[in-house]
Amino acid sequence: AAAATGAPSEHLPIGGGSGGMHAASAAGTSAAAVAEVVGDAEPMPVPHAAAAWEFWRRMGAPKYHVAPMVDQSELPYRMLCRANGATCAYSPMYHARLFHEDLKYRAEFTTCPEDRPLLVQFCANDPGHLLRAAKLVEDKCDAVDINFGCPQRIAKRGFYGAFLMDDLELVEKLVRELVAGLKIPVTCKIRIFPEIEKTLAYAKMIERAGCSVLAVHGRTRDQKNTSEIRADWEPIRRVKAALSIPVLANGNVRHLGDAAELLAYTKCDGVLSAESLLVDPSLFSPSRLRTPYSSAEGVRLLRGYLTNVLRFPVPMRMVKGHVHKLVGGWLSEFHDLRDLVNRGGLDIQGLLDQVVDELDRRVSSLGRTEPVPTLTERARQRLEAERAKQAAIEEQDREAAALAALDA
Repeated sequence: AAAATGAPSEHLPIGGGSGGMHAASAAGTSAAAVAEVVGDAEPMPVPHAAAAWEFWRRMGAPKYHVAPMVDQSELPYRMLCRANGATCAYSPMYHARLFHEDLKYRAEFTTCPEDRPLLVQFCANDPGHLLRAAKLVEDKCDAVDINFGCPQRIAKRGFYGAFLMDDLELVEKLVRELVAGLKIPVTCKIRIFPEIEKTLAYAKMIERAGCSVLAVHGRTRDQKNTSEIRADWEPIRRVKAALSIPVLANGNVRHLGDAAELLAYTKCDGVLSAESLLVDPSLFSPSRLRTPYSSAEGVRLLRGYLTNVLRFPVPMRMVKGHVHKLVGGWLSEFHDLRDLVNRGGLDIQGLLDQVVDELDRRVSSLGRTEPVPTLTERARQRLEAERAKQAAIEEQDREAAALAALDA
């Protein structure tokens, strides 16, 4: 298996085992085979390509996707995004073993008839655990998605997500066995390797293993900071050109204009958004072309989300996370309301009555659409203490310099 940090071309992993795949070597690979790997030739359709496209059309060929986000792409938020332009959604990522073993953990997955099309995502490194978890949801979703893209430290410790890029034989086995065991399609979400050839080989191996839709995030697993590191759209474009199944693009979608540019550049069949969609759940709405997002609209969106939570209850940790994403700027200006959210012990109706209604009133009376964050009293005291400490250090330095001058 190849590591994400790179390997010589003679170790380029294309697959192995039962699928008729092979390990390509720089010395013994034909020109045609090399062209296939790097995507210079027309893609050879996989046997299930027609079925994959039929599945895609049956879902309505969705263009705008709510990306999978742990604790954040839950049912009430998915429904908010659907009401504001999203045409497909992923569930949060679930740990496959915990999902089929722990009833309390599994109960956090909820859906409803209007929550379609829906892809339920699992992380796993054991095909048996993955299949048992997936069987529990195959009648409640359109497809089961395998997470091969999580780059976080917990994924490294648990050996799942993007860290399975170190064991491509296991990746292939997970896909093949899940495809064989389910009556609904299997989709996958990946990150890219630093080398384009390895990324293309990886994507083609997953396609041949039976994946029906592949989502590609244009960052490597080491590129965790999405605010500082721009996604690379070129590998996504190359993957789309090399595959015969639907391909989705993920990375740098901050607004609807970005989505249009990403689709035009990569020729992909749809786009995903995650972090930006948490701030603006109406990112995919056509209205965004006429009215750019402002923080004032976050209050309206929060009201819509909390109204959904009344219908589809979820744990309060998820709710508070969305509150801070949607109106965090205003809470940095109105500290009393932030304290109510964090320590007020409010239920959902209380948040609507005491926080959202009051925010609505205050923002409307301000005559501006953006917050002006201010320091809390605690933060002000901490800042003053730091300044006093720094002044004391500087005074000590001056005294030491004066004593040194006397000695000289």
